[in-house]
Amino acid sequence: MKVFRGLPNAESRAPCALTIGNFDGVHRGHQALLARLREAADLRNLETAVMTFEPHPREYFAQRAGDLSKAPTRIASLRDKLQSLANAGVDRVIVEHFNAHFAALTPDEFVSRVLVEGLHVKWLIVGEDFCYGARRAGNMATLMEAGRRHGFEVEALPTVSNDGSRISSSAIRAALAAADFDHARQLLGHGYTVSGHVIHGQKLGRTLGFPTLNLRIAHRRPALSGIFVVQVHGLAPQPLPAVASLGVRPTVDDSGRVLLETHLFDYNQQCYGKLIRVEFLAKLRDEEKYDGLAALTAAIRNDEEQARAWFRQHNSGAVSATDRI
Repeated sequence: MKVFRGLPNAESRAPCALTIGNFDGVHRGHQALLARLREAADLRNLETAVMTFEPHPREYFAQRAGDLSKAPTRIASLRDKLQSLANAGVDRVIVEHFNAHFAALTPDEFVSRVLVEGLHVKWLIVGEDFCYGARRAGNMATLMEAGRRHGFEVEALPTVSNDGSRISSSAIRAALAAADFDHARQLLGHGYTVSGHVIHGQKLGRTLGFPTLNLRIAHRRPALSGIFVVQVHGLAPQPLPAVASLGVRPTVDDSGRVLLETHLFDYNQQCYGKLIRVEFLAKLRDEEKYDGLAALTAAIRNDEEQARAWFRQHNSGAVSATDRI
């Protein structure tokens, strides 16, 4: 899969079948849309292309308004989004920088400059509630009319539902905020995971007797935070049981930086630089600020005991990394 930051250069603008969206989480609704994109592209001998945005448009407008609380939380990092799109068989992804210039494009400018000149779109599929252009002035009716004028087909994908409810990124954010990982799995089609390369940290966990694998979270508003029962993929043939903290570590850090720290049970191998996926299984508690390291250490020890108990209760067959290696 080829990834372009912004519109491709002239040599890379082959005719394509395109879809457009934020694709946060690449849930089952997105997957249905991507499957239809692949089907239509194959029938027309076209490459598949996805246009997505960084930052999320709502995040951009929230930043401009000075109120990040209005920005949506992030389900997936750009890395995880691109991996999901690659898994769906997408040929090209255009990561468009959403800024003042892009936000100001009129619907006609968006069609002519981006879709026609920039991407050479021949077939386009979007959700039936798709809007585009400055102030979201363009809609399905204007898009279909533009397609007739510029020579590309437009198709709208009906809403994809789960037990009668619309599958959406907003629904997944709500499920994750409530730590309802079973519901999130139904909407995503798989367990909720966060991936990344293990980085060096302050080594505080090791000093306290609980070494952690640290993943940097690039966005400031992840879809969940707290202390969790997790399992780690990528270090052994089977996932390894662990407990993890996702948040800003208020007891030891006042920078506001978001970090995912995962403590594998009875595991002492070096993992720096390795790519892992942390799968969330259950929430133990919210993040707290403690009065000193002794209180923090006691809380971590209790978290580990609760997580081990969770694995025993759920018949996982393992309560430490050594059980699965």
